[in-house]
Amino acid sequence: MSRVKAFFKRKNIEVSLKRYGIDALGAMAQGLFCTLLVGTILDTLGTQLGIGFLAKPLIEIGGTGYTIGKFASAMVGPGMAVAIGFALNAPAMVLFSLIPVGYATNVMGGAGGPLAVYVLAIVAAEFGKMVSKETKIDILVTPIVTILVGVGLAYFVAAPIGKGAMAVGTLIKWATTQQPFVMGILVSVIVGIALTLPISSAAICAALSLTGLAGGAALAGCCANMVGFAVISFRENGWGGVVSQGLGTSMLQMGNIVRNPKIWIPAIAASAITGPVATCVFKLEMNGAAVSSGMGTCGLVGPIGVWTGWTNPSAEAVLDGAAAIVPTTGDWIGLALVAIVLPAVLSWVFGLICRKLGWIKDGDLKLQP
Repeated sequence: MSRVKAFFKRKNIEVSLKRYGIDALGAMAQGLFCTLLVGTILDTLGTQLGIGFLAKPLIEIGGTGYTIGKFASAMVGPGMAVAIGFALNAPAMVLFSLIPVGYATNVMGGAGGPLAVYVLAIVAAEFGKMVSKETKIDILVTPIVTILVGVGLAYFVAAPIGKGAMAVGTLIKWATTQQPFVMGILVSVIVGIALTLPISSAAICAALSLTGLAGGAALAGCCANMVGFAVISFRENGWGGVVSQGLGTSMLQMGNIVRNPKIWIPAIAASAITGPVATCVFKLEMNGAAVSSGMGTCGLVGPIGVWTGWTNPSAEAVLDGAAAIVPTTGDWIGLALVAIVLPAVLSWVFGLICRKLGWIKDGDLKLQP
């Protein structure tokens, strides 16, 4: 056992929740963002704003025209796999070999491909690290082992993993349509908490293909945490804090949350209200790329995802019956209220109450420089 531990240490293989559940998952979300999400945004900008070089297909492959955005979206599997390998500190040869692994796994995983890529990219990367630089023909051994392990396992388990992820996501979406009030609260609160924790709410939403009403509830929870912390910490952090948390990430407050968990109450309480407001009052659906459901106001990706879902629904959303619409004034008002106005007002009110009760004291929300 000691020899195995020594070997793992030498190969920088760390079997831990942080390495696999935080580092790898967070990196996967970045891979999703830089491919599928950016591609979707570029396509939407091209079609809705009439930008020719973004809207016009550059080439036709198998009868399908590919725009710049579609090329970016097509690379989602390799993007996720390479990002995960990077988070696991994979050597260059392993990292590059994860490109075909990610592509094959995502295709074989179907609509639940992101979860399959997450699992199998980790396995392939760790096996590749084990053999890396162990032989004199490393240039052959390392990529062959990485690709054979990744693609070979994908052939057998990618589809079941993908179907499992889709089944869970479908159950959540079905339950949200059947019980929009209760599920609006649960999805909003849980995904909002995940966004602030050092894990990736975006990757979770993508893995479960969380779109539709459930995606709207998830968006509400994420916005409540980001906008909420930005507002209630204004007296400590000023406008810099508003930008870094409201357009960046509420994860910046994790150190303060550990010291005083009560500072989380205003944001969580706000998300418990905005979730059902989104599902029951405005019937807000997030039908863009599922990853947008877990992004909140980070770079305004969440609201942009709602917009792209209105005009150019994602493949996942289309499978659930979504279709392009022309948004009404009411749709825009609902989005503004759920994503920004209500989180700001509710969190501010709950924050004042918590301060008067002594649960939050001056300085508790101060961000460290």
